[in-house]
Amino acid sequence: MKICVFGAGAIGGYLGGMLARAGCEVSLVARGPHLAAIQKNGLTLWRDGKSQTHAITATDSAAELGPQDFVLVTLKAHALSGVVADVRKLLGPDTAVVSAVNGLPWWYFHGLDSANTERPLESVDPGGLIWRGIGPERAIGCVVYPSVEVPEPGVIRHLSDDKFSLGEPSGERSERVRTLARVFIDAGLKAPVRPRIRDEIWVKLWGNLSFNPLSALTMATLDVLAGDAGIRVIARAMMVEAQAVGEKHGIRFAVDVDRRIDAAASVGAHRTSMLQDLEQGRPLEIAALVESVMEVARLVGQPTPTIDLVHALLRQRIRARDS
Repeated sequence: MKICVFGAGAIGGYLGGMLARAGCEVSLVARGPHLAAIQKNGLTLWRDGKSQTHAITATDSAAELGPQDFVLVTLKAHALSGVVADVRKLLGPDTAVVSAVNGLPWWYFHGLDSANTERPLESVDPGGLIWRGIGPERAIGCVVYPSVEVPEPGVIRHLSDDKFSLGEPSGERSERVRTLARVFIDAGLKAPVRPRIRDEIWVKLWGNLSFNPLSALTMATLDVLAGDAGIRVIARAMMVEAQAVGEKHGIRFAVDVDRRIDAAASVGAHRTSMLQDLEQGRPLEIAALVESVMEVARLVGQPTPTIDLVHALLRQRIRARDS
């Protein structure tokens, strides 16, 4: 079985390292100093205080790798439309593409019993480029929970959690999703197969939608945000609005808003990915984490005033950074 991890940064590198450690035929598509270090020295994975280095095929040219059984896309969501042509070089007739990204995925309305079924999400897939180029029938959903970092090129440090929830857009327990789950489990990861993967996507999105933008606006860590009474009110309002949107689209929330906020607070002094991207001058995941919710809200006529307000402030914060 051939598995390619496309976008081997922190999460992608961790997946690649764990799969390589288990003896899987895995390859990485990466770039820059990280790629050069992996090609020269192998991929070093730090886990449970111990390091292990794996010789692993890594390249910046997907064409060198040929068709795969699974392609695990671990890029930021806004980067995927720019690499569709490269991902296509990895596709055979039955290749599955796993979107291990935050936010509402590009395939969201595929196979959904809804008035909006088979509709691309413009916010994350402008013009339906990914939908047409990859094909939603290839998609497997994935909700990512591990916390990992790249302390230096070619090195991945695992901090916490090992769960990657998987699910078909249709909800069926297909052979391909069960096969991938077995591969992940054999590699030492948790990989539950969910019949309602969109429910879990929304519960994770709840925190990303609210605390990521608020962290970028305030430069504060999660514990500070959740512990500040005024900020907590804003975050809660955003999450209540998002819950109303999700429920109109048939989502069932397994936890309530306050428990979700408490879970975010328990992470501690964590600098969100959006805050890190802001500080380092990188593009922010606004489309997948915020604008996608605004888009699906408009489809069902659900107002999102607090989300809209924070979105406008965040856009201005980026303009100020880049001016």
